[in-house]
Amino acid sequence: MELFITELSKYAITLLMAFYAYESFAVFRYREESLRGGIYARQNFLMLFIHFSCFMVICFETGDMSYLFFYAFQQMVLFATAVLFHVIYPRANRLIINNMCMLLSIGFVILTRLSYEKAVKQFVIVAVSLAIAIVIPFFVHKLKFLKSLTWIYALAGSAALLVVLVLGKATHGSKISYSVAGVTFQPSEFVKIIFVFFIASALCEAADFYRVALTAAVAGIHVVILVVSKDLGSALIFFVVYVLMVFVATKEYRYLLAGIGGGAVSALAACLLFRHVQVRVQAWLDPWSEIDKGGYQITQSLFAISSGGWFGLGLFEGTPQSIPFVEADFIFSAIAEEMGIAFAMCLILVCLSCFLMFMDISLKLNDRFYQLIAFGLGVTYIFQVFLTIGGGSKFIPLTGVTLPLISYGGSSVLTTLVMFSIVEGLCMIRNDEEKEGQQTEKRQKRGSLKTKQAGSAEESNGMENVQERRKRNPKGKGALGGKQ
Repeated sequence: MELFITELSKYAITLLMAFYAYESFAVFRYREESLRGGIYARQNFLMLFIHFSCFMVICFETGDMSYLFFYAFQQMVLFATAVLFHVIYPRANRLIINNMCMLLSIGFVILTRLSYEKAVKQFVIVAVSLAIAIVIPFFVHKLKFLKSLTWIYALAGSAALLVVLVLGKATHGSKISYSVAGVTFQPSEFVKIIFVFFIASALCEAADFYRVALTAAVAGIHVVILVVSKDLGSALIFFVVYVLMVFVATKEYRYLLAGIGGGAVSALAACLLFRHVQVRVQAWLDPWSEIDKGGYQITQSLFAISSGGWFGLGLFEGTPQSIPFVEADFIFSAIAEEMGIAFAMCLILVCLSCFLMFMDISLKLNDRFYQLIAFGLGVTYIFQVFLTIGGGSKFIPLTGVTLPLISYGGSSVLTTLVMFSIVEGLCMIRNDEEKEGQQTEKRQKRGSLKTKQAGSAEESNGMENVQERRKRNPKGKGALGGKQ
């Protein structure tokens, strides 16, 4: 009976996930947020059923019903998050919040399957991070001086990366984190946001050659520090975000082509200078030749993805632990193995719908600074998704970055939640701009109406004066009694 329930649940969970992914794109049929209420309600129910079904399978597979208590705590936090965001910020975008909670729930499920201890740690980090994230839209909406802090952003970002370079501890050959009072931070995750604010602030008023050159110098400092720290995955994200933001701000294809050329040269130089990059490139080109060495991770990842099939082997039925660092860099492979390629593809679609909503909000904003922030954060998010999934599926060489909101890692999940919250604040600013535009249009209409009324009154007064003169001088005689 338990085997039958587990087998049937695979198809049910995948079907529910497919419906959720469909609803994530169905919202774009309606321009007004008020018309999307039914879609959001259906998403909430689907999220609840998917999350509950996955934990029921975990309980059946392990024989330990205490997992349901862990599920209950997760559901309370996620439900409270969705409700509080909607109550506190009724004008915010609910698709972003729903997708955020959905991705977090998937992360809880797969981390509970991989390591209960790490899942509990991740849950605590998420709960604290959500408490921080829920106040961020208020500050983004109210603080109007953010666009004037250009060089503060530049100095803060560079300083944070330098601290890691000098004081950070090496992890797998790269200096990416340092610890304070026993708490480990990965500053490059937080600097991504500061970096986007710097580029947006520097280019929002003017995007001439001088400004572009100046921002290129600062961006180069960030990238060089990351390269020296051997954090090449983050360096690549910074570089791509900078090139695309400059292109959007200037509309100049020469900058885009120059960025592509510079990126190709930099990639070649990194391959020649860094041994671990050479290992990753060789593992990408032919992992089977080094299956017991540099190609071990990617081959195990490919085995996991291919063995899962369309609907997966089922939770606790695969062997994702055979992939080193599966809970961080290769969590997508674990999802594909045990929950199926169809489920994994729906997961990608949910991430893509987040990116499209970021772009939609960016296009609707009038203020150039906020437009660039929404665009930059959207590119940062979706490019990191691309790097993680592309690396694990051998589409591109491995970069060692995490899958946002799903992979294990405190700095990553906190940063992504902050990014989503900032976009919620930008959505509120967009609503203010729309209201202001409507009020301006009404004032213009009232002014036009008053002008027409004044013109009609003058014309009416003129007619009355003519009629009055005719009454006084019916025969049309002049002042001396002669004909005029």
